[in-house]
Amino acid sequence: MVLESRAPLTSAQRRAERKANPPLAMITLTVMLGLIMAIIDASIVNVALNDMAGNLGSSIDEIGWVATGYILANVIIMPLNGWLTARFGRRNFYAACVVIFTAASLLCGTAHNVWQLVFYRVIQGLGGGALQPTAQAIMFESYPPEKRANAMAIFGLGAMVGPAIGPTLGGVIVDNYSWPLIFYINIPIGIVAFLMTLAYIRDPVYLKRDRSPIDYTGLGLLTAGVASLQYVLERGQREDWFSSPTIVVLAVVAVVSLVVFCFKEWYDPRPLVDLKVFKSRAFSAGSIIGIVTGFGLFGTALVLPLFLQNVLGFTATETGFVLLPGAIATAVSMPIASRLSGKLDGRAMIAFGLLVFAASAWWMGGINQMSGYWDVFWPRAVQGFALGFIFVPLTTATLAEISRQSMANATGIYTLVRQLGGSLGIAILQLLQTRYQDNAYATLASGVTPSNPNVTRFLHDLHGSAAQLYAMVMLNATVISYDIVLRLCGIIFVLSAPLVLLLARKPAGLAAGPDAAAAPVVE
Repeated sequence: MVLESRAPLTSAQRRAERKANPPLAMITLTVMLGLIMAIIDASIVNVALNDMAGNLGSSIDEIGWVATGYILANVIIMPLNGWLTARFGRRNFYAACVVIFTAASLLCGTAHNVWQLVFYRVIQGLGGGALQPTAQAIMFESYPPEKRANAMAIFGLGAMVGPAIGPTLGGVIVDNYSWPLIFYINIPIGIVAFLMTLAYIRDPVYLKRDRSPIDYTGLGLLTAGVASLQYVLERGQREDWFSSPTIVVLAVVAVVSLVVFCFKEWYDPRPLVDLKVFKSRAFSAGSIIGIVTGFGLFGTALVLPLFLQNVLGFTATETGFVLLPGAIATAVSMPIASRLSGKLDGRAMIAFGLLVFAASAWWMGGINQMSGYWDVFWPRAVQGFALGFIFVPLTTATLAEISRQSMANATGIYTLVRQLGGSLGIAILQLLQTRYQDNAYATLASGVTPSNPNVTRFLHDLHGSAAQLYAMVMLNATVISYDIVLRLCGIIFVLSAPLVLLLARKPAGLAAGPDAAAAPVVE
């Protein structure tokens, strides 16, 4: 048998081949820069709100819109990811998002009043909201099926570790410098990410550009529905939920708009958001689990810093460093999960992660006002380790049956679902924490009477005051309420574990077919 020899490529041919097929490492670095920039910025602002309020002369309620406006813009743009990618092309769309985010970061740092800052943050959110799902789609499609678990592990380092690094970095900046720096640090990163996007990101050959007229009705319904829902979840606690006419009206708008939108898009031959990806059992089940993980991740990310600062009196920097072990543990566990994903049933890995996270949340529910750094360190580290075993196989299994043509649309929906799950978790846990605190205070205060010998001893023998006594009661009630909601997170994770049975029984690292283009899912 005679083997044909291939003539060596000329230097010009090698340059052309590298240009057509950029190295995976450079593609990965490019999208990770944009991803980390957007995700860290979503959480870094939270620790700077008090400083911003003082500097800009605003109330705490007004400055809260700096965070709320960003999230509202995020959730509006996320489900449009597939449509915008098809309309403008992947490279152009991703590059435009990086430019919008970077330019808005510069403007945020120059804001002179709170509403100017809120406006710039909304613009920043429109750019940042698309970076995460677009980066995920690029990563998932660029890697061959057998290496997609590795790709999701790398992606997860930004998606999961970013929210933990954000408060730490923000605390250091706020305590040692000034708040505009939290926006200015995005500028050099954004410039590099933009140049690398032009150099290394390519439009896939199967991407068909959509030149059809814009569906303004669908766009209006989606914007009104998602923005209203997010507003209700973000502001409901502050406005006392349905006792507020604004919350009632927006809740009705959200339900009506989203129901009409879903019916319209399901039967539309050219939908703005292709909801038929939910025909995939794996995608639907993965999305439900994603809501639960978002609930627990965002919920505990809210509850724990509040406990550390309000009960233990930690500074922003100290709080950031207490949260950091969880991020480090996640960074350690994700490569391990990636290596095991081709050998073990992905469902078993996800269930393991859910149950370990539940155990760590229950463990964390035992902390009190006497706790110190190490009392939080170990359960937080275990919690972070568990997240690696959830994120890598769950993301891979959820998207495994999605065709390449539908990937940008699916990642946008999946990211939105997790974001809404997180917002739902924050809203519910805030409500429950307040209610449990009130109930605990009423129960404890009922025993604070002159007939109680401990009360008499405290007031007379120890020379305490009534104000000190009731402050102690409130502190104990606050600890009880935080412990209950932390353990509630653990219970929710345990109850969600059986959902893994709805996922496909196969190693988590494998796609549905030899190539994602052949995957048997919704086009």
